Parts: sequence; structure tokens; C-alpha cells
Amino acid sequence: MKTHYLDYIRDSILKAWDSPAMTNYNKNSYTYGEVARNIARFHILFEELGLKKGDKTALCGPNSAEWGIAFLATTGYESVAVPLLNDFLPDSIMSLTDHSEARILFISNELWGKLDIARMPLLELVICLEDSTVLFSKNPAIIETHARLDELFLQKYPEGYGPENVVFPTDNLDELALINYTSGTTSAPKGVMLTNRNITSNIQFGQSEIPNGPGDTLVSMLPMAHMYGMAFEFLYQLAGGTQVFFLGKVPSPKVLLNALATVKPYMLITVPLVVEKIFKSSVFPTIEKPIIKALMKIPGLASVLYGQIRKKLLYAFGGQMRTLIIGGAAINQEVEDLMKAIKLPYTVGYGMTECAPLLSYEDASKFVKNSCGKPVHRMFLRVDSPDPRNVVGELQARGDNVMLGYYKNPEATAATFTKDGWLRTGDLGIIDKENNVFIKGRSKNLIVGANGQNIYPEEIEDKLNNQPYVIESIVVERDKKLVALVFPDYDRVSQESLDNMGLAKLMEENRMKLNMLLPGFSRITKIELQNQEFEKTPKRSIKRFLYK
Repeated sequence: MKTHYLDYIRDSILKAWDSPAMTNYNKNSYTYGEVARNIARFHILFEELGLKKGDKTALCGPNSAEWGIAFLATTGYESVAVPLLNDFLPDSIMSLTDHSEARILFISNELWGKLDIARMPLLELVICLEDSTVLFSKNPAIIETHARLDELFLQKYPEGYGPENVVFPTDNLDELALINYTSGTTSAPKGVMLTNRNITSNIQFGQSEIPNGPGDTLVSMLPMAHMYGMAFEFLYQLAGGTQVFFLGKVPSPKVLLNALATVKPYMLITVPLVVEKIFKSSVFPTIEKPIIKALMKIPGLASVLYGQIRKKLLYAFGGQMRTLIIGGAAINQEVEDLMKAIKLPYTVGYGMTECAPLLSYEDASKFVKNSCGKPVHRMFLRVDSPDPRNVVGELQARGDNVMLGYYKNPEATAATFTKDGWLRTGDLGIIDKENNVFIKGRSKNLIVGANGQNIYPEEIEDKLNNQPYVIESIVVERDKKLVALVFPDYDRVSQESLDNMGLAKLMEENRMKLNMLLPGFSRITKIELQNQEFEKTPKRSIKRFLYK
């Protein structure tokens, strides 16, 4: 087995030199050989700048092949990559760039126009992601070097640049590779320090358990600056020699379906919200029709109907999908029940930025419903509980995927690890005798009832989200009472010409139905409607800390 993720990528470059590696959907494309050449060109610029091992390089922009090349140029030079989410506010981008002590910034042209270079005094060079032009340089000589890159490239490689010239440093497994500032659903962003070993362990797991290769294609939708998207829609894909199509900004349903039909991906990696929207808008309305419900009761016919639903869904996903991987948040139980019933090849993984990102996973053929799989290779999980199989406790982790700590934040680092060195995930769950992980909620979201009962708002929300006219919800505590904030299906409300009073009446009926499914201590006293969709993180988790 290869021992460094850059070994995998170099191997793909050598084997698939003339094959497409990264494509901006409906735009330009780069072969594996072109990716390598562009990396080598950037290295000439880095050398002229005097960039040293361990110096920081920040990247900020929408998903693109150019972003991927800039990242590999950075880590392949042993500069520490600092990926920043492009939907961070400009003030955050400037603050984090400065906090990271970045010397170089790769950024989209649009975002650069919103930044003030004076707020980032340590920056020496700013490069446009779209066309590699120099947007700012402290040293005029760098601008001259950039203008002569073609000439300098030919001088360095007079016989041409080929597979034999591709070399990446791989004797640095335990050294810092990147600082990933978290989206933070409950707090301000923190800089997670990840090593080459952390990244490599994830890529090794992907290649051994979910093998891919030349001829396979993937549509990338998750942010490359988030570890979920970076590790499994970018690095793991290139490690196998696949072709990745980048959509850029978050696509509309129509654009996404067109892309899936065109690209025909072998795998779809997504978050629960996307899957739930597809099922609630396209699948549930069909199977809830009276005639379909009646047909479902005829012996043997239900399986036929489920087979037709499965066939149509797989066709909508491009027709070549072998696995649907869902992660980033808990999935709605009713949606998961139907996915299991129609035998969709899905699985739910569990991870966090601090583990680059994987903690647990299981192949779709062996996946246990409602679980998040089993601990991945080289990782160990335990439950801080007197009875880990039955009594919920905090999940704690150790192993090759676990971060070094938080950049320039020793207090947060110390608080995140136990005295015996295990990472506190902040997630609550149990692990069964087969080692399947079941998550019940976040420790920060836990509500303690009047008599000391543990109330997991996520479990209430899961049931509430199955009620009519409910798109999504959050349960909060106010004056020792539970209140549900609900974003309703306003499209359906409009189609059925419901007024405010009618909608309020329906929601009260939902509250009463919901409470019949809940124990007395976790019943909802009130539903409060929201006019807008809840604000989300890039992985589509609700920013709960904004709602009280």
C-alpha cells in the first residue's frame, strides 16, 4: 500500500498522463499531465519568492480545477495550505488569512475586489485563481518572473516536462499539511491543524474500501475548502485516476440533474438535505397517492413498485451510480426507511474536520440502517458511558486521522482532548456489539428536562420534519419549555391557497400529532413559523447557534 496521498496522485499522473483529471463543467478541462505541468510552473514562482517549507498559502474561491491545481502546487511544495470557504464574509477571509500568517493567497477575482490588502500585512503575493495572473506582489521581481514563466519553464525542462519529472515530497507524514478553518455550527471558526498522515489515512481507506479508477467520473458539489469535499470529491478521486467535474457554485436542482445525466458519476457524495429534498418532492408524493397505497397492499406488488422507484432514481443520478454516500448530518428516518425498502445502494458516513474527516463508514451492502457505519481503518472510537452499548455518552476518538490541534489556540486544543489523549467529538451516541456507531445528537444541543431527563432535539426534529408542510425545523428551550421553529413548505401552501390562519391550524395539528409520538418530558409546547430557510453551513447543517 502506498504510504502518502501524494504517492497515489503521482501514480495517477504517471498512469493517466493524457487522460482528463479535472473539468470545470461545461468549460475547460485539464489532463493529469497538464495538472502536473501547471504545478511545476507554480513551483518556479514559489522558488523565486523564497517560499520555504512550512510557510502558509491560503486559497479562497469557488470549486474549480484551478483551485485543485493551486492546492496540489501548495502541498507538493511543502507549503501549508490554508483553504478558506468562499462564502465566508470578506471580513472573515481577511482575518483568517492574517491569522494563518499566509505569505501567498490564491483567490477568485470576484472576491479579491472585496478585500483590503492593508488588512493582510503578511501577504507577499496574491494570484488569481481563474487565470493565474498576479493581483498583488510586494516584490516587483515576482511580477517579472511571472511574465517570464514560459521562458523559465523551458530553461528548467529543456527536453520537455514529462512523467519522469514528476516528484513530490513524501517523507513528511507527521508534518503539518494544512490548516482548515471550520464552518462552526456552534462557535467561531477554529484552525484545525492536519498532517499529511491525517490526509493519507483517509485516502488509503477510500482506495482500499471504495476503489475507483480511470473511466470513473464524479460530480463535485461539496466545498473543496471543507474537508469532506476536499478529501473525498477531490484528493481521493485523483488518487484513483478518476475525472472530477466541478460545478462551481451550488447548483439549482435542474443544473444538478443535467450534470448527473451528462457526467454519469460512479458515486454520489452528498448531505442529507439534498437527498431529503429529492424524496420529499419527487418520491413521497407518488407513493402517498391512494391508488399506489392500495397497490402496495397486494402481495408481491410492493417490491415491483419499489424496484421501479429505485430504477427511476438511479437513472436520475446518471445511471452508473454504484454508491450513494451521505454524510455531514443525521438523515431523516422516514427517508432512510424508504431508501432501505427500495434497496438504494446508500451508506451513511460519520466524520469531522478534526479527523480529515472520516471516523466511521460501512459498505452499502453491509450498512446497518440508522447507523453511521463502523470505525474506519487506523481509527478507534469509544463512548464515555458506563454502558457504551445502551447508555448514550460522548463519542471519543484516537488514531491516524486525528488532528494535531487548533492553530495558535492551545486552550481550545486542551479542551478538545481528554487527559488520556482521546479527541472529544462533541457527538453523543452508542456503539453496538458489532461495532456499529449510532449518533443521537450533539452534546452542545442536549437539553436537560425538569427532572434531569436527557432530551435530544435532533430526535424530535426528525419526527417533526415528517409532518405535512414541514421542510425543516429546530427545537429550542425557552423558559424551561420546548419550542419548535419551523420553516414550512411555502410552495405547497401557495399551491393550496392556504392563508395564515389555515397554516397555523395545520401546524397546531402537527404539534399534537408529534406530541403523541413523544414522551411527556420532550413534548413541544409551541410551533413558531420562520419566513426564511434556516441559515446553513457549507455542509448544509443548520447554524443552530443563530436561533434561540
